[in-house]
Amino acid sequence: MTGRIHSFQSLGTADGPGVRAVVFMQGCPLRCACCHNPDTWDFNGGTEVTAEEVFTKIKRLKNYFGKDGGVTVSGGEPLMQPKFIKALFMLCKTDGITTAIDTSGCVLNDSVKEVLKLTDTVLLDYKYITDELYKTKVGCEKAKVDEFLEYLDSQNINTWIRQVIIKDLNNNEASVKALKELKEKYSCIKKIELLPFKKLCIEKYEKLNLQFPLAETKETTKQEIESLSEFLK
Repeated sequence: MTGRIHSFQSLGTADGPGVRAVVFMQGCPLRCACCHNPDTWDFNGGTEVTAEEVFTKIKRLKNYFGKDGGVTVSGGEPLMQPKFIKALFMLCKTDGITTAIDTSGCVLNDSVKEVLKLTDTVLLDYKYITDELYKTKVGCEKAKVDEFLEYLDSQNINTWIRQVIIKDLNNNEASVKALKELKEKYSCIKKIELLPFKKLCIEKYEKLNLQFPLAETKETTKQEIESLSEFLK
């Protein structure tokens, strides 16, 4: 089984439990205003590889994973290539390597459900609490993400909610408290991560001759994240 990947990160600690290999898939149907990886949008970009080739890279790192680590597939939107991820995760499972997916939750079909059966942790990028912001700043309906979360809960799949905190969009008490209410409603949610908005991606946009939608927005500070995190308690 072949798929298209953008890049491979050997050892990361920011994409799920423990130390992880991270596979960045190529292709995404969304146009999130805060996207840091516009170079992953093109479905024809990246490099074509086999699941076996990627697994070989992952397996070489297994000794570094420890008890909690493993592999995370990110993107792009990884679930746009479900057959490839299923093949990769099946190989990982045969070797005792834990699996995670970092996804927008905008895609849910039978092929995706097959992937989720092999997924230990889902990092769900729950970007905003209103449908209006989803339509204008993401490019999909919030209802699709809520449907995805409902399915995760019905299957009792370990879920982390992640949200990038952006000035004038979701850096407020109401938004963060809504995430807390989600955690109280859905038992599958084990953790909520508030992530600071950064503009390290501007150079990527310039190289692609694209305008970064949030170029004039101030970055989120560590202190702001700490303050908003109080509303999760």
